[in-house]
Amino acid sequence: MATLVPAISSRIWRLNLLRSPKLFSQVKAMKPLPSPRRLGLTPPLNSSKTHCCASDCSSRQAQLQNPSSSESPEVDITMLGIETSCDDTAAAVVRSNGEILSQVVSSQAELLAQYGGVAPKMAQEAHAAVIDQVVQDALDKAGVREKDLSAVAVTIGPGLSLCLHVGVQKARKIAGSFNLPLVGVHHMEAHALVARLVEKKLQFPFMALLISGGHNLVVLARDLGHYIQLGTTIDDAIGEAYDKTAKWLGLDLRRSGGPAIEELALEGDAKAIKFTVPMKQHKDCNFSFAGLKNQVRLAIEAQNVTPEIPISAANSKERSARANIAASFQRVAVLHLEEKCQRAIEWALKIDPSIKYLVASGGVASNKYVRSRLKQVVEKNGLQLVCPPPSLCTDNGVMIAWTGIEHFRVGRFDPPPPVNEPDDVKIDLRPRWPLGEEYVEGRSIARSVKTARVHPSLTSIIQESLQKQPKHTT
Repeated sequence: MATLVPAISSRIWRLNLLRSPKLFSQVKAMKPLPSPRRLGLTPPLNSSKTHCCASDCSSRQAQLQNPSSSESPEVDITMLGIETSCDDTAAAVVRSNGEILSQVVSSQAELLAQYGGVAPKMAQEAHAAVIDQVVQDALDKAGVREKDLSAVAVTIGPGLSLCLHVGVQKARKIAGSFNLPLVGVHHMEAHALVARLVEKKLQFPFMALLISGGHNLVVLARDLGHYIQLGTTIDDAIGEAYDKTAKWLGLDLRRSGGPAIEELALEGDAKAIKFTVPMKQHKDCNFSFAGLKNQVRLAIEAQNVTPEIPISAANSKERSARANIAASFQRVAVLHLEEKCQRAIEWALKIDPSIKYLVASGGVASNKYVRSRLKQVVEKNGLQLVCPPPSLCTDNGVMIAWTGIEHFRVGRFDPPPPVNEPDDVKIDLRPRWPLGEEYVEGRSIARSVKTARVHPSLTSIIQESLQKQPKHTT
């Protein structure tokens, strides 16, 4: 079976750290909205007139449903999505029919290269410098007037608190000024659900492998807002391992570590260095890349590679050594993904044999080698691999807007914040926010993830709210 990667016709506008705007809108073509009901995502502030961060959500329906299966007429929704969870400032305008009206991304590539990774304070300042311009450009490129928006969606977690705050504050100002509902979005859910925008056949249930610089997660998506976590990383994510390896090999980090490693690996021998596949002895679906990173560091020292010398200045012998390390690292890192995905597929099919698709998304899913290897594993198990195009794998506003649309359809949103809300208002963010509940067989004694200050999972919050809703009798 061919990998499903639909073409995206919309253009992408990229900025280079620029900088303002004012928006306005109303909910369009809808009956009066129901009174928002709190799902416990954010506590109310002291003032009864003040609503906290986007995601108290109300629910117009007694149960989760697949939007495509609803018999009610499709409501035309136009959603602005804002994303600032890490190192890219992004905004997009998307319609509920799947049309991407605009997509704007301001990259912090220069900062990444300068600091050798994400520096939270510097990233926050970069977001703050460009957020107004990014949002205004998304509206202008979409040809959307403020009154045409239905709501604003924004990432509220997981991510870096300093960075999340910039996007949420901007979204609240827009929503408060123009009386717009807010939809708080889980960043990792958005990576999974954007595949439903580009592949209309993708219905629940499906599997999702979400791989990026900060996350490594494999889940069973049973329904909108209902996820079972089959495995996660116990330390570092695969994207972090790619970035660190690229830095140690003296590669150009302005492209990020993944593309740089993949390109150099084409010149090397993937079996030149015998790296050990992580966690072979653990019969679960959890990932670990810290040990592999250490193996790479030791190999670089053994090969006398000098990271301070960029690859462009390396002689042919040293370039060959670096290429061998890159190729060997990539082979073992992706083999680790393959092995854990194989077990996750077996577990997922045991839970629900009707699964037909596995979504691979997140920045690392843009890697061609990763896709090709995952495709073999997925198809061997009779499933189809769905990969969003690379522009929708990396952090973007489209995935936030689309996830906002999915939840808005079923009535999960916040009421508009107060007009002229003070800048210092307390905003409840979710820097460490699990997506789903852990599968019982997936619990591992090797797991070392800290649990302090972790919010209840998105799934548990939504399920609890549904249980509290009054039962309707016919």
